[in-house]
Amino acid sequence: MRRGAAPLLVGSSRYCRTAGFGRNHPLAIARVATVLQLCETLGWLDRRSFREAPAASVERLLRFHDPDYVQALREADSSGTVRTETRERFGFGTLENPLFPGVFARAATAVGGSILAAELALEGCVVFHPAGGTHHGRPDRASGFCYFNDPVFAIMAFLERGLQRVLYVDLDAHHGDGVQDAFADNPAVLTISVHEDGRWPHTGAADDTGGGNAINLPVPPGFNDSELGFLLENLVLPRAAAFMPQAVVITCGTDALDGDPLSRLALSNGALWSAVERLVEPVGAAVVLGGGGYNPWTLARCWTGLWGRLSGRDIPATLPSAAGRVLAGLQCDLVDDEDVRPEWLTTLSDSPNVGAVREEVRGLAATHGRRRLHELA
Repeated sequence: MRRGAAPLLVGSSRYCRTAGFGRNHPLAIARVATVLQLCETLGWLDRRSFREAPAASVERLLRFHDPDYVQALREADSSGTVRTETRERFGFGTLENPLFPGVFARAATAVGGSILAAELALEGCVVFHPAGGTHHGRPDRASGFCYFNDPVFAIMAFLERGLQRVLYVDLDAHHGDGVQDAFADNPAVLTISVHEDGRWPHTGAADDTGGGNAINLPVPPGFNDSELGFLLENLVLPRAAAFMPQAVVITCGTDALDGDPLSRLALSNGALWSAVERLVEPVGAAVVLGGGGYNPWTLARCWTGLWGRLSGRDIPATLPSAAGRVLAGLQCDLVDDEDVRPEWLTTLSDSPNVGAVREEVRGLAATHGRRRLHELA
């Protein structure tokens, strides 16, 4: 499969009309709506490149999720209440995974958008779906702010169309546990996750191979651009090439960036952009999803710039005043006013965060290299 079609962005007006997660939640911030607004302000989005995300049908959701769980979430959304036994069994109606108006449609639209993204990517293009990346969702319960697992559906869409090798790469600060476990017994899917060591959900240890189909890279706090580049060069890209994927799905959470309140990693957005570009470049069909991210300024700048890079735009050194006003209007209870950096209001690109490649990071590459030699012996 050769790439020839222009990149596409999948979004939904649903994310612009209604806020999710209620109050006092890390995701109760402007995310995808801000990205779309910035892209429009910069002239980077038009009818040719934008596709509206549909809500996945109940029938489609049942291809991965448990019928009782889907029905319970649907009924709770309709009634606005959650019974105690439902909360305990299915994990929603909690502080972590709250019940809020429209939760079912919102989650189903994330799934529908990722399925559409995969279908479009099969035409030979890169498709960016920033509302996707709910990688913690379980078949029978909500987990980690995720009600359904849209990356799973994107991968399934590729497999259902006859592809035999699909690569999943997770660059979120949190381990992509739900995706790894969904395909643990399926050699058609290789999952690679780069995530912060010791961070929730406390899975994805370096020796966790997901039944032989996963590579986990738990990195230390302060993980910098040089260290990400080292892992890409010495492990991720070579293993991806050896797998010879026919399609790739990437979750590009922005909680791996310096300044995010829920992680201790320190990447620049440019490092993430370059990583995504290098991963999608050799593969004919590519889906790039959003994911975590709890600083609205770093998130909006990262995903807007990511779409700019994927669609061949030049990143401006300084944002036009209209775009600056969009960023200046953002708010976040998790980031104090005095911690909002001036460059978050005037630029898209972070300054690179280069530094030493620590032994913990070198050790990850060495460990997986030895394991690969053992597999080939």
